[in-house]
Amino acid sequence: MNKKKFTYKKSGVNIRAADNFVEFISSVSSKKRGKKKFSNIGGFGSITNIPNNIKQPKIVACTDGVGTKIEIANTLNKFNTIGIDLVAMSVNDLIVQGAKPLLFLDYISINKIDLKKLKEIIKGINEGCNQSECELVGGETAEMPGTYEKGKFDIAGFAVGIVSKNKILNKNKIKKNNLILAVPSSGLHSNGYSLIRYLIKQKKINIKKNKFLKSELLKPTKIYVKEIMNLTNNNLINGCANITGGGLSDNIRRIIPDKLSANINLDQIKTFKIFNWLKKNGISDKEMLNTFNCGVGFCLIIDKKNLRKIDKYFSKEYKPYVIGKISKSKNKVKLNGSINWL
Repeated sequence: MNKKKFTYKKSGVNIRAADNFVEFISSVSSKKRGKKKFSNIGGFGSITNIPNNIKQPKIVACTDGVGTKIEIANTLNKFNTIGIDLVAMSVNDLIVQGAKPLLFLDYISINKIDLKKLKEIIKGINEGCNQSECELVGGETAEMPGTYEKGKFDIAGFAVGIVSKNKILNKNKIKKNNLILAVPSSGLHSNGYSLIRYLIKQKKINIKKNKFLKSELLKPTKIYVKEIMNLTNNNLINGCANITGGGLSDNIRRIIPDKLSANINLDQIKTFKIFNWLKKNGISDKEMLNTFNCGVGFCLIIDKKNLRKIDKYFSKEYKPYVIGKISKSKNKVKLNGSINWL
């Protein structure tokens, strides 16, 4: 008889450590809810309320991750911001439809439960949910030895929002002579990191010793929920676009109706030092525009009469500014001029 005892823990999975993490998530996410007890974190499913003031409610759902920005977090051993990125990548897509984020779930897969690391990630997720005014209702943490290398992990997020049928932002609301506004990003957000890491590797840059890159590469993605919800509630925008992978052209193209064009003046864009650094280190203008937000994190399409009304909903750092207008054309996007790199 084989006396060797086989256990799940010996195989690399520690259920008790996972249970401790679930207890931590529940305690963190409940702090901001006060008397609200919608979540059932640790159960088989989570329950939340649907707001009763929404007429003809429509559900909107999004999912995303943060890509290889995770590898920068691993290199710098800093995990308290990528959770904010995770929430931002989904909720910033939800609000493009005019939907208010309602709930969020996360999925974390890791080679071995590391409570210190996971707690930092979940604190960021909770902060992202607070900024989005939505609820972290649950998620899943999978310990997967043999799938990930030591210390490696991945995260994904899932957001659900709600919008009244008559408040949905669709292409039909966008008209000729509407203005296109750029809302500044907070930096790189969570796109283009494979290219950044390739550049850093080729140039043999030690980001741990580079003060500028160390501060820039893990800046969390700006969450635009409060501002955009104020604008949609007051009927001040006709359309908007989250500028993520594919850059300005590919993302704004997705919301432009047939026979209309977004005419964008690149020389009006206010870029930042991190993008200038990337440009100076060998990335072409075309590649910059196709990969990064270049300083424009979000775009608004509005009636000209609403331009001044919009300002009050944004802080000074994120004030929108005009970069173009909508015209008639078969080409959905026209980029004019070039970015003035510093």
